[in-house]
Amino acid sequence: MFVLRRPHLTRHLRISRNYRAVSAAAAVRQDANLWTPAPLSLVESAAESLFHISIDVSNSPDLVDSYTRPGQYLQLRVPDVERPSFLAIASSPPFAAASGAFEFLVKSIAGSTAEILCGLKKGETVELSSVIGNGFDLDQIDPPEEYSTVLIFATGSGISPIRSLVESGFGADRRSDVRLYYGARNLKRMAYQEKFKEWESSGVKVVPVLSQPGDGWRGETGYVQAAFARDKQVSDPSATGVVLCGQRQMAEEITAMLVADGVSNDKMLKNF
Repeated sequence: MFVLRRPHLTRHLRISRNYRAVSAAAAVRQDANLWTPAPLSLVESAAESLFHISIDVSNSPDLVDSYTRPGQYLQLRVPDVERPSFLAIASSPPFAAASGAFEFLVKSIAGSTAEILCGLKKGETVELSSVIGNGFDLDQIDPPEEYSTVLIFATGSGISPIRSLVESGFGADRRSDVRLYYGARNLKRMAYQEKFKEWESSGVKVVPVLSQPGDGWRGETGYVQAAFARDKQVSDPSATGVVLCGQRQMAEEITAMLVADGVSNDKMLKNF
């Protein structure tokens, strides 16, 4: 009688366990390679519930070099918190290359990783993922001579990648009509007001829109889409480019209005 013997079974199980252990260790090492530690260089209030965060990435040139387009973002982890935050980079690629810093506009939401981040101090270390996303494909609305109108829409912290766009330079001064409709609840919640004059000097007309303005406000009121509907003035749909960032409902309503007016959906750069 032939007896089947399996003396290798114990060895096989031992190899299998070792393989799983090695694989797990490799996964940890791979995960560690995806994250870059970097110190905070600035944490300060930018507006009510919004914080200006600057992170020193001067020791990570590959990370800096990977940031090539406005509208790109990354993940950020804080100590002892597993769940990362996704943050659009607010500073422009040229600024990052020159200063070795990434800047962010962060909304502090109770119970979130972002809230913990906004409570950290200068010098504390966070971890950054690689830069993610394709950003705004400005080739879609170039050259400026062919797309003389660019309409930009942002709400709340959605102004963050728009700042990067404006400060990267996209030929606004060579276009006849560049408007930024920027919506917030009130002036206390509107970030980057100190930059409006600089942006306007570069060729971008800034149109602040407040949904709950205080006494004495003489500018646009209501929601961004309503303000634009009152002030539409799209002279040539075929020469119009659009950039949208912020609330999805706003972006969808603006898109529907402009498509109805003949603006191509292919010329609408979206980030929301």
